[in-house]
Amino acid sequence: MTIIVGLTLVTILQAPTAPSALTPEAIAAFLSNAKIVHAKAVGKGVTSPWRLTLSDGTLTHDAAFQSVDEHKPMERFASGGTELNFIDSWRYNVAAYRLAGLVGLGDMMPVTVERRWRGTLGALSWWVETKMDEEARLKQKIEPPDREAWSRQMYRLRVFTQLVDDTDRNLGNVLITPDWEVRMIDFTRAFRLWARIKEEDLGRCDRRLFERLQSLSMDELARATDPYLTRDEMKAVLARRDLIVAHVKRLVAERGEQQILY
Repeated sequence: MTIIVGLTLVTILQAPTAPSALTPEAIAAFLSNAKIVHAKAVGKGVTSPWRLTLSDGTLTHDAAFQSVDEHKPMERFASGGTELNFIDSWRYNVAAYRLAGLVGLGDMMPVTVERRWRGTLGALSWWVETKMDEEARLKQKIEPPDREAWSRQMYRLRVFTQLVDDTDRNLGNVLITPDWEVRMIDFTRAFRLWARIKEEDLGRCDRRLFERLQSLSMDELARATDPYLTRDEMKAVLARRDLIVAHVKRLVAERGEQQILY
């Protein structure tokens, strides 16, 4: 479930800017170990996200905490649709971040770790400085300064969305930093068990991402995402990977490598 409604969370929750030299490993260590000095419930929806302020005595920074972990035999949606074996879980946020790292997209997601807070396990994500989300950009009809660079980022996002089968990938879950870099958040309804993709969303593909997808193995995936994904969920990821790779290869054969890979 999205933790951002329109521009509310983006504008209210501007976090202190951290030193740019921090590595993902250093950020993960900070998120895992720094003291939580302030907490505030934010956003709307059933996932009940929190904005936490952490400090280790040197650095103070904000993070988003989600602990939703719902499992239902069937879920009915306002749209009239239903989903069997419905899951909405914080664990998928951690799994998505780790999988993004495997395929070379780690910089498109905030560092996310597992952490216990107030006796409850959840996903804790580094707060990213943002200027708006994609919903606000489109509503305000704001054009990115470099349309080609923006297009390439969005194609990476679309490939990853299909890879994890995220059923809640809405415009409020696509954040835009001040320098126009995309950040993907909130994957609590991803990692479904179906081997399916939306081919119409996959018109082009990043060359390095394509190579990473082809080389991704079950052993590598299991080491990164266990215990956050079940074996069946991992198999579904690889099945969708196969569909993505086959689709991109067909596009290359039809239109040429220069038109599809970048």
